[in-house]
Amino acid sequence: MVLVGRIARPHGLGGQVIVNPETDFVEERFTSGATMWTRSERGDEALTITSSRVQSGRPVVGFAGFASIEDVERLAGLELRVPEESLQALGEGAYYQHQLVGCAVETVSGVPVGTVVRVDGGAGGSLLAVAGVKGEVLIPFAQHICVAIDVGARRITVDPPDGLLELSERA
Repeated sequence: MVLVGRIARPHGLGGQVIVNPETDFVEERFTSGATMWTRSERGDEALTITSSRVQSGRPVVGFAGFASIEDVERLAGLELRVPEESLQALGEGAYYQHQLVGCAVETVSGVPVGTVVRVDGGAGGSLLAVAGVKGEVLIPFAQHICVAIDVGARRITVDPPDGLLELSERA
C-alpha cells in the first residue's frame, strides 16, 4: 500500500475532511468513487470518497458513512493509502518517491554510498537523502549524476562530481 495523503482535520459540520496530499495527481486520486485505506486502533478500514473538491491545493473530501463532524474527528491524522498497482503509470525516467526510498546507492566504480532514506523536493529539483557510514549525504536527483536507476533491483548508480559526497556529509 502506498501513501497518497494524510487526513489533516474535519472541515465544516457535514462530515468532510481536509487532506494533506502526498501525490502529484491530487485531482485524479481524490475523486468521487475512489477507495482508500486507513489503519488505526480500529484496524484496517476502507473509505470510499463520495464528494471531493480541491481548495488551496488540498482536497476536501467526504466519505461514505461519515455525515457529521463527530463522525470524522477520529480520522484526523490518519494516513490514506492505496494499492501500489492502482498508481498511474509514469513515463520513462520518472519514479514515485516510494520506489526510490530503500534503494542502495553506489558510485559508478562500485563504491557503496548508502541507502536512500527519503526524497526531498522543491522548485530547484529533488535531492536523494542517503544514509551512509559517515552520515547523511544529499545527492541531486539529476540524470547526469544518477546515471542508472533500477527500482526492481533496488539500486541507484551515481557519478557524482568531485567533492559532492564529501561536501554534503553530515555527521
